[in-house]
Amino acid sequence: MFKMARKSLKNPVRTVITASLGSLLVLLSATLSADEADAKRILKSMSDYLAAQQSFSFNYDANLDIVTPDNQVLGIASSGALSFNRPDKIHATRHGGFADVEMNFDGKTLTVFGKNLGAYAQVEIPGSVDHLIDELKDTYHRPLPAADLLLANSYEVLMHGVEDVKDLGSGVIGGVECDSLAFRTEEVDWQIWIAHGDRPYPCRYVITSKLVANGPQYTVQFSNWKVGGEVAARDFSFKAPAGARQVTIEDLKGTGDLPEIFVMDKGDSE
Repeated sequence: MFKMARKSLKNPVRTVITASLGSLLVLLSATLSADEADAKRILKSMSDYLAAQQSFSFNYDANLDIVTPDNQVLGIASSGALSFNRPDKIHATRHGGFADVEMNFDGKTLTVFGKNLGAYAQVEIPGSVDHLIDELKDTYHRPLPAADLLLANSYEVLMHGVEDVKDLGSGVIGGVECDSLAFRTEEVDWQIWIAHGDRPYPCRYVITSKLVANGPQYTVQFSNWKVGGEVAARDFSFKAPAGARQVTIEDLKGTGDLPEIFVMDKGDSE
């Protein structure tokens, strides 16, 4: 027994370092697991909070990166506001340097009004806002700002395909102290800042592409959150202004996120 003990301690320095590293790795693994659990809990609390609100509204500033053929990254900035009444009412605006757009949905009819064009289009899409979000994205390629966060099951949608989760601690967005969380999937990295306290609304949401060179981002920063009785009452139906002409949704040019002067390269991944 004595000889075996002496032989095992032939290099005491290596033994101490190995043992220390082993303890450090165990501690680090436990910390990462705790951080991941906290991040998921915080994200779930935001999802549950928004899903529990019968109505809410917010203002937003958005920036959409595009990558040119010579690998220059350009940002397209816009601002707007959104009002939401569950389960099937929504009003959204987006104003940028290229478009001034208003969108109304009354549970049956979607209206997209290009204010700068003096033209509007209407499409029958009866159903909930969740159904509308899917139709706008998949059929009409006109996604609402940060649409994933508006879904009733936003936690499940956001966590789909997530391979890595990090709790980055606190940050401050627009003077609001937030939890900063980072997530990775095979196609994108995304980060979200969620307000501390009993109103865990999102303050900033950033999606970074991993499939396009130079990692273009889509960023939405929120402000002026209101819920319940704080939300101003409004009529979600659309009344065409005098002189506005009605066109098909396909002919309502210049109202998308990407200005008409930019042409999507069909060979690139979206």
